[in-house]
Amino acid sequence: MQNITHEVELMMRQRRFLVFPLLIAGSLLPVAAQADAITDRLSESLSVNGQAMPVETVTETPMSGVYHVRLESGESFYSNADGSHFLVGDLYENADNGLVNLTEQEQNQERADALAAVPESERVIFRGADEPKATVTVFTDPTCPYCARLHETIPDLNERGIAVHYLAFPRAGMGSQAANTLKQVWCSDNRSEAMTQAKEGEAIASAADCDNPVAGQYELGKALGVQGTPAIILPDGQLVPGFVPPERLTAMLGLDDEE
Repeated sequence: MQNITHEVELMMRQRRFLVFPLLIAGSLLPVAAQADAITDRLSESLSVNGQAMPVETVTETPMSGVYHVRLESGESFYSNADGSHFLVGDLYENADNGLVNLTEQEQNQERADALAAVPESERVIFRGADEPKATVTVFTDPTCPYCARLHETIPDLNERGIAVHYLAFPRAGMGSQAANTLKQVWCSDNRSEAMTQAKEGEAIASAADCDNPVAGQYELGKALGVQGTPAIILPDGQLVPGFVPPERLTAMLGLDDEE
């Protein structure tokens, strides 16, 4: 798979935030009735250097004749109708109120949908006494200093009406000590207490031998674009990397006017 998508992935590492003019040969104006046929054909025929690409989905975009291709690896790019030209980058709408990043909007929705499928029983949850005004999901690693710093702000966040749902993301992989510690957290009778112990560097009594979602959550995080911790995901699916102070997070959630 890596060899098949090598050229496209090299371009993705050089992606920029603005899309420059497209120069695409041939007609890019298929009628609406042909759209499904085109996406099906692209799914089956896209190739690089004669090797079939591992396409997961192909969808239409608001730009006529341009299609969004997502690979099984999670990487994505844009293609014309016959797959002869690719564009790597973000697609923007030039709306009346300014540029709108359509690629980012789609990615955010995909994250939100994926996280909605994770049951509360597989999360470590910190919430206040009252019904939360907003919930953030945080991919975390107990060996991450900024994760510990964020954890220290949880009482403040809960007081502001922000619930924190933790998912596991051992940065060094499933063979690391962090992964084992996270398994211990999820195998504890009191997960929130065990998570606090882990963040404070204390030993956890529970063994890491129960059926737990740590590996699955690690893979989910990678699929959603998490590259480090803490990785905060807002209710709309927006990914915010790194530590964010409570005041700023409150403002990002639109709760600052409610205080």
